[in-house]
Amino acid sequence: MTEKASDSAESFFDRLASKAERYDNGAAIRKEVPRSSHQEWTEPEDREDPVAILIKTSIGRLESLLPIRYRRMIESPFAFYRGAAAIMAADLANTPNTGIQLQLCGDCHLMNFGGFATPERKLVFDINDFDETFPGPWEWDIKRLATSFAIAGKWRKFSAKECKEFAWHVADSYKRHMLDYSKLSALQIWYADIDLAELIDLGKDEELKEFQQKRIKKAAESIAHEKEFAKMTYLDGVRARIKDDPPLIYHPSGNEASYTLREAKQVHKRYIESLPEDKQVLLSRYTMHDFAVKVVGVGSVGTLCGISLLMSATGEPIFLQFKEARKSVLESNVKNRGKYPHQGERIVMGQKLMQSAPDMFLGWTNDDKGKYFYIRQLRDAKIKPVIEIMKAENMADYAKACGWALARAHARSGDPSLLSGYIGNNNEFANAISKFSMLYAHQNELDYNKMVEAVKEGRLPISAEV
Repeated sequence: MTEKASDSAESFFDRLASKAERYDNGAAIRKEVPRSSHQEWTEPEDREDPVAILIKTSIGRLESLLPIRYRRMIESPFAFYRGAAAIMAADLANTPNTGIQLQLCGDCHLMNFGGFATPERKLVFDINDFDETFPGPWEWDIKRLATSFAIAGKWRKFSAKECKEFAWHVADSYKRHMLDYSKLSALQIWYADIDLAELIDLGKDEELKEFQQKRIKKAAESIAHEKEFAKMTYLDGVRARIKDDPPLIYHPSGNEASYTLREAKQVHKRYIESLPEDKQVLLSRYTMHDFAVKVVGVGSVGTLCGISLLMSATGEPIFLQFKEARKSVLESNVKNRGKYPHQGERIVMGQKLMQSAPDMFLGWTNDDKGKYFYIRQLRDAKIKPVIEIMKAENMADYAKACGWALARAHARSGDPSLLSGYIGNNNEFANAISKFSMLYAHQNELDYNKMVEAVKEGRLPISAEV
């Protein structure tokens, strides 16, 4: 190396901040935004009516499905919370902000985590819903996740002390694992994942451990697409068709029949063009046989979501799930503008940034009517949390797992050293988050009661139970 090149290299490395320096920079932010300030929540006097926000977020959704959306949300304060990401996003904009931005999940609650198979057929634990993903203040994801444990805990009739502890474990686990990630290189962080089987082995409840291990074994053994094919289709002449199961699975008719199979195939063609070339070659061996609307989770009810059935020339099926991609609820509450005008691309790129092993068929598309979509496999050995059977110690373990997964996701687009420096080694941040969670859980209950009143007044239509 020449003397000039050597000097250039030295000046380059001199400009790089060490991990220790970045840690110190994070610690310095505490002077401007104390960690204890994150415990604060007071309802602003000019706060927008939560029911008005719900109505606003229903604009553009399928009118016939809105009663199902509201029926699901009215089941409990926890169900309401799952569908109220827009309400909390507006509230989080009024909370303390360290100025550290990274890619957010945007709807980070405990039911949006779980196990699934990677393209290499390994089962991992991770975040699995990114409809609202957007760059924003890192604290928002932690506050929404921790609060979801406080609310779910109360719904499960755990004590207030236990609910607060669940929320505390989210933030404490996030702190400890973010510190671990701060010691790794960027490439090591990118390779990191959370092995689901190993995570379950960490639990102390032998009964629940056995239950989860059976679920893993079943998920690993089943061939998802063939299993779904046998359950969800019938033969119509020579063509396989998706069975209707209204109001949750149905072929559009009347005013909703806006897509012919030909139009759907054009949307599908655009989706394939968004994929890497190797996946394009793979899917070129399949043709679309049918598609149907399929009502999905609480937050997405009313958006145009569904499933498409693809068949190979030799009769092998693939089910893909398409979901309408709308503007993130975070976008109007942060200062930065979106990088992707195509909302499907926003979701796909956010998921690829945050998730350890995105679905191999993850891509985006749009129709000619102004709607954006993203597409992935319908199911691939997915294992959802069953909180209805969890004891307090199981909820605490699950809170730790979610905090860990969130730290791993944030470490990919954020600076783990800076974040660890701000959080520090003591319990001040976790204590603040747990206090905030309990305060906001109360706010959520008040908002839920307003929704119940709006239903009684006829402002929000609800369907019969489905």
